[in-house]
Amino acid sequence: MAAVDLRAYGVTDALMQQAREASGVEDPVVGRVLSQAHELYRVVGVEGELFAEAAGRLRHAASSAADFPAVGDFVLMDRTDDAGGRAVIGQVLPRTSAFMRKAAGAALEQQVVAANIDTAFLCMSLAGDFNLRRLERYLALAWESGAVPVAVLTKADACDNLERRLRAVQSVAFGVDVLAVSSVAEDGCEAVRPYLRPGKTVALLGSSGVGKSTLVNRLLGDDVLETRDVRADGRGRHATTRRQLVLLPGGGLVMDTPGMRELGIGDAAEGLERGFADVERLFAMCRFSNCTHTSEPGCAVYEAIADGELSERRWQAYRKLKTEAAFAEDKAAYLARKERACKEISKAVKRLPKKR
Repeated sequence: MAAVDLRAYGVTDALMQQAREASGVEDPVVGRVLSQAHELYRVVGVEGELFAEAAGRLRHAASSAADFPAVGDFVLMDRTDDAGGRAVIGQVLPRTSAFMRKAAGAALEQQVVAANIDTAFLCMSLAGDFNLRRLERYLALAWESGAVPVAVLTKADACDNLERRLRAVQSVAFGVDVLAVSSVAEDGCEAVRPYLRPGKTVALLGSSGVGKSTLVNRLLGDDVLETRDVRADGRGRHATTRRQLVLLPGGGLVMDTPGMRELGIGDAAEGLERGFADVERLFAMCRFSNCTHTSEPGCAVYEAIADGELSERRWQAYRKLKTEAAFAEDKAAYLARKERACKEISKAVKRLPKKR
């Protein structure tokens, strides 16, 4: 079997040095996670694709779901093939970026949607569920992830007010490239190709039915991924049920992800700062340094709203996301204090004299 050039999958000299230091051996077995089904991972290594599972010590040491391998992760394994049984993932190498969202349920659990991505294509349909408030959430989380966000507006061929919608997106996507694509036109996807470079990873993120899988199929030149029509009400159907990383024929990697309708903001302070730079720059212009932006005279925020420079909806969206992020931060701090207290109690109990 011909050896796989892992540089095509994003492995660099710097990453190999990290792997040597983490493993303590000169020739570590490195792979990259391509997909996951429950506790089974499909990984590409130097001898091709293989199936692997997390080592017991990795599972024992994990404090949350985010500590487990995720699609896009570079991992250390115990073997180069699975001919004699599944490989074992002993360690996840440090991530350069991680797009996180709050997992389903009441617990404050973060889920890694995509790891080690260079560019996040934030996909939104121009013909269906066009929602600027949702895009603002995606932008905040993308900036927080460490990846570079790009707003990709799909189904441009079905939009009869393209210029107006492009301006609307540009009004909230500061410092972000905005692309309009169509999977119907022959050259409708050419705008995204400059971002698809050898060894670099692009993740497609967005709601169901916006055309993520269709876009990947166009880039692959074949209908590899399943696609489904949208519902009559314009809402998407889930075609992609799991995240998967695909190597493109011309170089570069794309990660297709399932649609996300609910997107908890979690702790994304830096992402909000960058995603709402137009809002936060106004704070320094208020008359009072401790302005709460509610009823004070000389508030630059409300002057900007009155002048039409800032929309009331965008200001309310910022306040809502800021409140969510603050709540997540407070809850995380509470849970950390609770965990420390439980550990102290456990230690104290162990020190108690045993009954005879």
